[in-house]
Amino acid sequence: MKAHPTYVSRFALLLSLIFLFTFTQAQTNSPFPQATKRILFLGNSITYAGSYVIDIESYLIAHYPKQSYEIINVGLPSETVSGLSEPNHADGRFPRPDLHERLDRVLAQTKPDVVFASYGMNDGISLPLDEARFRPYREGMKWLHTELEKTGAKRIIFLTPPVHDDKKLGTKGYNLTLDAYSNWLLAQRDSLKWEVADVHFPMTSYLDEKRKADPSFKLAKDGVHPNKIGHWLIAKSILQYLGENVANAPDALSTLSVNPRAEEIMSLVNQRQAIMKDAWLNATGHNRPEMRQGLPMSEARQKYDDIEKQIRTIIAETAPKR
Repeated sequence: MKAHPTYVSRFALLLSLIFLFTFTQAQTNSPFPQATKRILFLGNSITYAGSYVIDIESYLIAHYPKQSYEIINVGLPSETVSGLSEPNHADGRFPRPDLHERLDRVLAQTKPDVVFASYGMNDGISLPLDEARFRPYREGMKWLHTELEKTGAKRIIFLTPPVHDDKKLGTKGYNLTLDAYSNWLLAQRDSLKWEVADVHFPMTSYLDEKRKADPSFKLAKDGVHPNKIGHWLIAKSILQYLGENVANAPDALSTLSVNPRAEEIMSLVNQRQAIMKDAWLNATGHNRPEMRQGLPMSEARQKYDDIEKQIRTIIAETAPKR
């Protein structure tokens, strides 16, 4: 029995309206406050590596094409918020840099509307939990939150540290220290009303679960610096905290299917982040040796704008025709 042509046409119209409504909603809704322009990522070498930042920026471009966010990565390898350093850090070449030394300059130049901050991995300096090391971390995080509040940032979101995978002990070595750091940070949601996105425990659970089937499975060859899957787990935890529906996504690219040219967008974001993170570190200054020299900001800005034009062209060419 064939459906009446009138019902078919009405059904087709209804589907079209639903699609148009959904697409419009995706363009206008946002996980960030109105008028948000600059989103800053503070952290150590994991943030500097930046794959999770690229995943998040690519996602925002694909899902919120009418928004225009400048994602600024100023992660600095080896950095702490506690001010602690091992006596033989980097084989004795230099002590760990301390965020206290550069934060004022970073905030003055970036003027962020939203800040994500990821510290803890370096702050316990790879040793068992001890109050003499734990206290400076807590004090450093409280100082950081106070300084960020002074900027008038619309949202301040702290991240629990990623998982640590000890060569011999797995998640039962230094990761136990990071468990304590993460639990304290998560407790500040209630005690100080902080925003805290949990990265640590989802990564730990994922790693432990994978180890049941494959004892040799690793998210980080050196136990610290995550591979691409690990970075996606960080990005996924952040996006879920922001209310995005990515719980079942196996990787970043699978979440970008809303745009048929998602791979191009991600490639352009990757290129731009590689240029800008070094330019920002160069412009804001730091005490960490052995870093790449960034481009002067004026030159980096020109490259930023050129890539932005390419991204906006892709968005225009892939927008649904009304």
